[in-house]
Amino acid sequence: PPLQRGSSFTFLTPGTSWDFSLEPSNKRVRTLVKVSSLANLMSPSKNGAVRRFGQTLQSKSPGTSLRATSKAAGPTPTKRRNSTLWSETLDVHQKSAFSTKEIKRQEAIHELYRGEQDLIEDLQLARKAYHDPMLKLSIMTEEELAHIFGELDAYIPLHEDLYAKLTESAAGPSGTVAQIGQIIIDWLPGLNSYKVYCSNQLAAKALLDQKKQDKRVQDFLQRCLESPFSRKLDLWSFLDIPRSRLVKYPLLLREVLRHTPPEHPDVASLEKAITIIQGILSDINVKKGESECQYYIDKLEYLDDRQRDPLIDSCRSLLCHGELRNKSGSKLHVFLFSELLVLTRPVTRNERSCFQVYRQPIPVRDLALEDLQDGDIRMGGSFRGAFTNGEKAKNVFRVSSLDPSHGQSHTLQVNDVYHKQQWLNCLRSAIAQQPAAPPRARVETTSARRRSSTVSIDSEEADENCPNVFPDLKRSHSKMRLDKRFRGSLRRTETGV
Repeated sequence: PPLQRGSSFTFLTPGTSWDFSLEPSNKRVRTLVKVSSLANLMSPSKNGAVRRFGQTLQSKSPGTSLRATSKAAGPTPTKRRNSTLWSETLDVHQKSAFSTKEIKRQEAIHELYRGEQDLIEDLQLARKAYHDPMLKLSIMTEEELAHIFGELDAYIPLHEDLYAKLTESAAGPSGTVAQIGQIIIDWLPGLNSYKVYCSNQLAAKALLDQKKQDKRVQDFLQRCLESPFSRKLDLWSFLDIPRSRLVKYPLLLREVLRHTPPEHPDVASLEKAITIIQGILSDINVKKGESECQYYIDKLEYLDDRQRDPLIDSCRSLLCHGELRNKSGSKLHVFLFSELLVLTRPVTRNERSCFQVYRQPIPVRDLALEDLQDGDIRMGGSFRGAFTNGEKAKNVFRVSSLDPSHGQSHTLQVNDVYHKQQWLNCLRSAIAQQPAAPPRARVETTSARRRSSTVSIDSEEADENCPNVFPDLKRSHSKMRLDKRFRGSLRRTETGV
């Protein structure tokens, strides 16, 4: 019979039944709080209409508890990139028409142009989600943003061109590409424009890190990081994507070549393309190295003009740099340039980080290197050593100057064995690349070193723990002491004492 006003009905479901009255009655019933929605009483279904119906009932049910409705929504899921392989887009009949080697080759080509598509999206995202909002909200000035982002927009058409050509070359419903070698060869010269961008990366990263101290910048970047579009990548990761993409091109092309049959007409073009991209990357790397070298040279601060060695102007590459400790335990930041070894102390001047030169830079041509075994040296310095025996040091090496006028010797400690070996390799390589000295000069240097060996060892403590910026003044004091001893010996000879 039809339902009458005031009557009730019961759902026939397993378990305890609930009684729902269409109008209030004196009969005690369970409240609707126990059931979040009618959708929960239905069997699971993949039908979208049923799911939406259930969600509507849940949202409009008058008896739904406030606790459930006030619950905070979960974090928005991170946007994910499409990682479908080329072979997964084929049906069974299409896949059976290709050999295993050809499938691997097409997947390598597919990865190449899919990577171009991802790069284009990231470059556009860096502009729309970071650059433009920060400029519009005056979070950074236009000059600061230009320094950090560089000519990022100029590379979007470059990669769109390659993506379009690779897409156009795809033939048939399966989207196979017959040859890509000549397409890549014609496109590669455009990558030379990355020389300026990569050369500016060190300074751009330093400025970005400095601006992150600003609360507004920090808050904006944090909000972007928590947004789904960022894929949990910070701003610098997006700015560094073009550089990381550059180094992948040789790997991607080699992968295509590896799965290309030897008799295939694309082999010669692929080999030529790999040679070209390696040359371009080598040029970019040289430019980047020169820029990095000049960046740190500009940050050197001298306590006296006599510390500035003229060789610093001829340095074109920075071979190695990092934080080491001297014998007294003080932290030093050591730079091995192509022509000079410079020991510095990191300092801050007017909110600008720089490196104060410690002692006199040592020309690489006069550099002597000694690999010290663990336990050969006790670290701790002269002051601490007066009360303790010091600690036996590990991962230690010594650098000194063969030029007796410098009279320098520095015992340096590295954090671990790996970094010690890296430093030794770089130092040996730098010394080996120096032009050989004339035989006579080398003999004189060796004999001078032998004559002053005792003095060098005895003066090492003073050399390392009492930095002397004026070596000429030190030599004048030594000369005065020698003159006094000489006059004293003459006086004793004359008096017969």
